[in-house]
Amino acid sequence: MKYLVMVQGSHADYEAMSGRGSAQSPAWDQESLTAMFDFMNTLNEELTESGEMLDGQGLADPGETRFVTVDADGRPVVTDGPYAATTEVLAGYWVLECASLDRVTEIAARVARCPQPPGAPEYPVVIRRIDETGPSLD
Repeated sequence: MKYLVMVQGSHADYEAMSGRGSAQSPAWDQESLTAMFDFMNTLNEELTESGEMLDGQGLADPGETRFVTVDADGRPVVTDGPYAATTEVLAGYWVLECASLDRVTEIAARVARCPQPPGAPEYPVVIRRIDETGPSLD
């Protein structure tokens, strides 16, 4: 089965990783960034070697976000980020093909142990099965 594994963060976390800490997220130093990237690179290499990794990406600063909706006449309405009211954003994801929910849960638990500086906020790692067949009326 295929799964989407998502990690969350906030705009303050992106700022903190750039050295601009806040009460919500302490500033990261180079050692902390290196530890995080080394951890993620090792994980990605192992998932690629096992054949479970289909895709995975970290996402750019939420300040580059754009929401697109339509108005009553069907015309696009575009709003650029960042969004002060948004507390959590999708920070990165993996698309994995795993033998079972237990296996993808093991991987998510490993992701949750990614090193970060003391006091940095912790977010759950979210697992969603990818529905390759679509809904049925059965």
